[in-house]
Amino acid sequence: MTEKKNWNELKSGESLVAFFLIRRVETKTTAGGNRYLDIVLGDAGGEITARMWDCKQEDETLYQSNMLVKIKGSIAEWQGKRQVKIDKIRAVVEDDQVDINAFIPVAPYSPEAMYAELLQYLSGMENVKLRETVQLLLTEAGEKLLIHPAAVQNHHALRSGLLYHTLTMLKAGEKLADVYTFLDKDLLYAGIMLHDVAKLDEIDANALGIATEYTVEGQLLGHIVQGIKKIEKAAGKAGLDEETSLLLQHMLLSHHYEPEYGSPKRPMFPEAEILHYLDIIDARMFDMQKALNETEPGNFSDKLWTLNNRRLYKR
Repeated sequence: MTEKKNWNELKSGESLVAFFLIRRVETKTTAGGNRYLDIVLGDAGGEITARMWDCKQEDETLYQSNMLVKIKGSIAEWQGKRQVKIDKIRAVVEDDQVDINAFIPVAPYSPEAMYAELLQYLSGMENVKLRETVQLLLTEAGEKLLIHPAAVQNHHALRSGLLYHTLTMLKAGEKLADVYTFLDKDLLYAGIMLHDVAKLDEIDANALGIATEYTVEGQLLGHIVQGIKKIEKAAGKAGLDEETSLLLQHMLLSHHYEPEYGSPKRPMFPEAEILHYLDIIDARMFDMQKALNETEPGNFSDKLWTLNNRRLYKR
């Protein structure tokens, strides 16, 4: 077997020699008292769990998250899920000539192209003060917006994922606004562009665009509260009228819909309602596409807890 064969193509029992990026690693103990490494490995094709049994003490400190490694092992199954049984592992060396970009899940379009398209939506907004409010926050976001993921896990947890998620919602929102012509396009576009902008502060991400953890502020407040604070401040600078500022803040406040998901208010006008469902649709389509890409035709995917543990069928 060559290193070029993707792990997604391997069946249980087949051997594996491949490069991976360690996404997460944790030392655990078996019922018999033996220590092992529980590792989540990843590349541009996705993630797979791995086990390194009977690990040595030095292994526990040597192998860390966001580290490129070469692995020799085999594909196994545990409770219906595939995983890698590691026989040998080492850090990548310069002679391996490995490009780390091949191991990071990335948005399907370049961040520069996506950002340019987002600015086209912004420039088309007729409400000058609302446009200036959004522009202030995009300028404040700076280069981080080009690479930042939209989540630590689940939907759009990839390099440039936040920008990709935002742009996809804008495209879908544009189509819906053509159907429901009574919608205020400017307000809808502003809500879409800003609904997750505070995730730049809620989630820590490294220079590779990989989410590492939630920030202290993110854990204490969350991106909804953080986003409302940002909008209020930017709207004041731009001279946006109080009512429009209030509507925009409500869109952020209500876009998760339920209190248990962080929204103390449900949407109270059409643009806010549309924003919620655009967010839901885009997140679910992303998760479904990802799961089906890892599923053979004629089979069902693993259960997706983000979809209430549903399994998807791939035709």
